[in-house]
Amino acid sequence: MATLLHLDSSLWPESASASRSVTAAFRKAWQEQRPDGTVIYRDLDADPVPHLDTVTHSASLTDPAGHTPEQAAAFAARLELIAELESADAVLIGAPMHNFTVPSTLKAWLDQVLLIGRTASVAEGANRGSSVKGVPVYVVASRGGSYAPGTPREGYDYVQNYLEVVLGEMMGMEVDFVVPELTMAPVNPSMAELIPLAEESRARAHEEAVAKGKAAALKAAS
Repeated sequence: MATLLHLDSSLWPESASASRSVTAAFRKAWQEQRPDGTVIYRDLDADPVPHLDTVTHSASLTDPAGHTPEQAAAFAARLELIAELESADAVLIGAPMHNFTVPSTLKAWLDQVLLIGRTASVAEGANRGSSVKGVPVYVVASRGGSYAPGTPREGYDYVQNYLEVVLGEMMGMEVDFVVPELTMAPVNPSMAELIPLAEESRARAHEEAVAKGKAAALKAAS
């Protein structure tokens, strides 16, 4: 049975969130193609995972047989998140830009699931040992302005660059982005003239999400 792991991290509900509305379009298209499939959903804003702490991190560096009760509980929770990721035929992530990078809630999830020697490696040929190597991950990277090549803030995008390294290079996943831009135009008077471009970007993102959702479902079925 095909499985989609869907993560959202926007602060806003779907009606006010570009990333949530686009991930919803992807998920709907995926489910229409795979009505028998399973969707594992995590709303990282409403139900955040714990940030990586000393207890959890130290547990990953020591023999489980020697874990304290606190280490055992923390590591078990981490392994549950990793198992969810490993069970997925495709992963869908809503990653709105917060102050030029990903929300802290998404960073916390990444810190938990990135486990050297299992889901990631820093050795030569970085992702050879990753348990999620080759799994497609679709990232809806919404942002209030534009950070496209040639724009004044091109070098300020630490969402795509960061996720390409973590998900792609370290974890060996196949990363694909959908990028709705200029999402602040309708609410920021200084960006009013950019509203038509924002609407075009949002419509294009929805179209891409639907197409990629269908393709991901068909790929999982093959």
